[in-house]
Amino acid sequence: MANIFEVKGDVLVRKVALRLKEQKIPKPAYVDYVKTSPSKERIPQDPDFWYFRCASVLRQVYINGPVGVSKLRTRFGSNKTHTVTKHHHRRAGGSIIKDAFDVLEKNNYIKKTKKGRVIAPAGKSLLDKMSNEILKEGA
Repeated sequence: MANIFEVKGDVLVRKVALRLKEQKIPKPAYVDYVKTSPSKERIPQDPDFWYFRCASVLRQVYINGPVGVSKLRTRFGSNKTHTVTKHHHRRAGGSIIKDAFDVLEKNNYIKKTKKGRVIAPAGKSLLDKMSNEILKEGA
């Protein structure tokens, strides 16, 4: 059986995002109207951004867990480049990450511990199954 380290991350996130969209996980109302970081000029243009971010958060928890909001804010942040001054790293907004944690906890994909969020058996199973499907399609 394959695991997530044997497939490309972007392919896995795309596949998991489509699965989360099929499961109709709830999407916060504000997600379509806010920027993801102070370093961004515009809101995300992809209408399925929420599902991609949830899938990416799930993958990061699997790889780096236990993690918290602060660590993922740094991970999803970027350089602020639309100014005259030097480019400085800006952390991403924490609200979208926190809401993604809440939705994934409700669906039992991750669980909360004292050290941070860790992958739950259902989340590990989902990611491993998706990895297996990707490898079978490629073979």
